[in-house]
Amino acid sequence: MIAGPGSGAHAPVTRVLGFAEAELPAALAAQVAALEAEAWPGATPGHDPALAPRALLLVTADGTVAASLALLFKEIRHGGRTYRAAGLSSVVTRRALRGRGCGARLVAAARRELAAVPGLDLVLFSCDRPLAPFYEAAGFTRLPGAVLVGGTPEEPLATDGPGFDKEVLAEFLGVNGPAGPDARAGAAAFAGTRIALHPGPVDRLW
Repeated sequence: MIAGPGSGAHAPVTRVLGFAEAELPAALAAQVAALEAEAWPGATPGHDPALAPRALLLVTADGTVAASLALLFKEIRHGGRTYRAAGLSSVVTRRALRGRGCGARLVAAARRELAAVPGLDLVLFSCDRPLAPFYEAAGFTRLPGAVLVGGTPEEPLATDGPGFDKEVLAEFLGVNGPAGPDARAGAAAFAGTRIALHPGPVDRLW
């Protein structure tokens, strides 16, 4: 789930805070839940603990959460290989602060944090098609024709299913990734394929 990161001038003074989701302070967790409820009414806050969720927040000087996202982690099998993958989920910017670069700053911080994770092979996620240029500008690679298959093997949920208009994006990391140091080869290995993500029944599409 990704909603309105926005970019532009006149961003408020902010700092980035990161927490294991289980250790997110209650006051911040309440703000994140409110932001997510505004963006996706009826959605249940929080993520499957099996995905080692990490919350990344952009917080203003007065303690207001300007933007938030979750980083999720799991191993996936693709093309006969096992990869350690991460994804962005629940990316949301406070409505009153959209268009001021808050989402761009937080996603940039997420990329830096993921690049520093030892042994992480790739970052992989989907977004609504109109948001794909934002994530490309942030440094992610669009995977033309790629489809993420979420849910479970018994109850799959694919990004090309009815009612979805999704793009799949990725970043390929390090010598242990699908392409080694060549991100273009990594993109070629995943573009146009169906990628069995299967994060489970909670985070059905990451």
